[in-house]
Amino acid sequence: MAYEDRTYHGIQGVGSDEDEWQPARLLVEKPEDGPTQRENVQVLRELKAQDEDELGGYGWGYNGGGTSRTAAAVLADALDLGTPEKAGLSMSEWPQDDTLVALREDFCTDFLSQFCDEWRLGRAAVLRWARGWYLQRNIAELPEALRNLPPLVDIEV
Repeated sequence: MAYEDRTYHGIQGVGSDEDEWQPARLLVEKPEDGPTQRENVQVLRELKAQDEDELGGYGWGYNGGGTSRTAAAVLADALDLGTPEKAGLSMSEWPQDDTLVALREDFCTDFLSQFCDEWRLGRAAVLRWARGWYLQRNIAELPEALRNLPPLVDIEV
């Protein structure tokens, strides 16, 4: 699959009526630079949480189940792995891939647990982080989306 840049946009909290709670949404958008360029953002698709009613859907700003579901959805999409369930990233389905589950949980800690109600994160940042995560653990078997990134160079200090 050819590289496609995209931005992940998380929105949670209240709707247009400030007393009305809305479930968190995870949108995939065409990248735009800076807040002033985002007036007419093109939404490419929405990532739906599996079993939202039963499991609680997406979440962030803490470390828990909603955060793990969000991480699974973002990573599966960014790494072109299909659905979290097919990739072995899901919290509710088996078999689970131990490496991808560890990747998911570290992504929660490093990113999602720190996020506010609304955030945007570029796919390139997700891929760079994931590649670094694999390299730090000396895991040679990379997902296809990480194999064709520009090579990392050693910086002499």
